Amino acid sequence: MESVLVIADGRDEASASFEALVKSFLGVLRDGAAPTWRTLGADEFDSIADLLQIVEQAAPDLVCTHRHLHASRGRDPRTLGDFVEVLTQAVPQPILLMPDPDVAGEQGRKAQNTDRVMAITDHLTGDRRLVNYTVRFTRRHGTVYLTHVEDDAVFERYMGSVSRIPEFDTDVARELIGRQLLKEPADYMASCRRVLAEAGGTVHVEPIVVFGHLVSEYGKLVDQHQVDLLVMNTKDEDQLAMHGLAYPLAVEMRRIPLLML
Repeated sequence: MESVLVIADGRDEASASFEALVKSFLGVLRDGAAPTWRTLGADEFDSIADLLQIVEQAAPDLVCTHRHLHASRGRDPRTLGDFVEVLTQAVPQPILLMPDPDVAGEQGRKAQNTDRVMAITDHLTGDRRLVNYTVRFTRRHGTVYLTHVEDDAVFERYMGSVSRIPEFDTDVARELIGRQLLKEPADYMASCRRVLAEAGGTVHVEPIVVFGHLVSEYGKLVDQHQVDLLVMNTKDEDQLAMHGLAYPLAVEMRRIPLLML
């Protein structure tokens, strides 16, 4: 992380205040060579096209902004705002998305540091990029939560089909398939833990592998572990829209920062 671009609403004092919040929250980036920082205020771009051009020319390693950037009053909590939604899909850099600073009550727990960082995905196995970013943004001696929630509704739908095949023992199939679905991500998490330990990593890795409803289960896990930052994949090579699981999670998780890859 050699350069960071902060994009904020407001001018002068308001932009400086948001930049100070982000710098404080990302104290982990001071481990090693400190990055250079640049902040854009609301008066420096008028359209999404203007903003994309600025980001392309600046070529930062990280873009930091907040929900409902450049949005009008009466902001709809069911969206991230047009500017943010385009940014997450149109630029290759990861986006740190902070809670909307102008919506009372949405800040939730004050963003102080990244002691507890959680990677969330519907398919963790083999996702080295997601794991690497999660570890990089976790403070020394902090906790990395590697999570995999197996969608129980999808599992039950498949088991319903299996139950209609007389050659299969449904109870045995349920146990064996369920066990295997959880074993693969658990094995991958164990390998990540081992590699980090061998490399002298300074973070604690805690694996979480469960069945549940994706969005509600992640909400419970975030509250249970008092997570400071969520890390998720948002880009999908096969479509313009945000990656399947990412959008509902990003909309629901309004109270804490998100690192959107």
